[in-house]
Amino acid sequence: MLYADALAFVAELCLLVYCVLDVARTPAQQVRNLPKPVWLFLCFLPPVIGPICWLLFGRPQQPAGRGLPYKGHTGFPEYDRPGRAAASNPDDDEAFLRSLRERAEEQRRKAREDPPAG
Repeated sequence: MLYADALAFVAELCLLVYCVLDVARTPAQQVRNLPKPVWLFLCFLPPVIGPICWLLFGRPQQPAGRGLPYKGHTGFPEYDRPGRAAASNPDDDEAFLRSLRERAEEQRRKAREDPPAG
């Protein structure tokens, strides 16, 4: 029974520390329902009820489908990378078509210069 009590105490302490740090780093304008100092006080007052109330009622809600909430990412990092070429129709890309023509001409010239042995 002593181990169960110790485990419950450690779980409660971890929840308390997580919630206090979460309240502390959350910008004041994003905190819901109560001011930030009140949430800090409530996290310490009732041992488990305060942190659970913070998680349910005080923590800022994030829109669904945001993906990665840290560092400003909103989805897959390869899609958010600056300078990444957007997919487009190859028939509309003049530079791509020009490179294809140049490559085809290069292959034709090589084929004319080096006839197949046979």
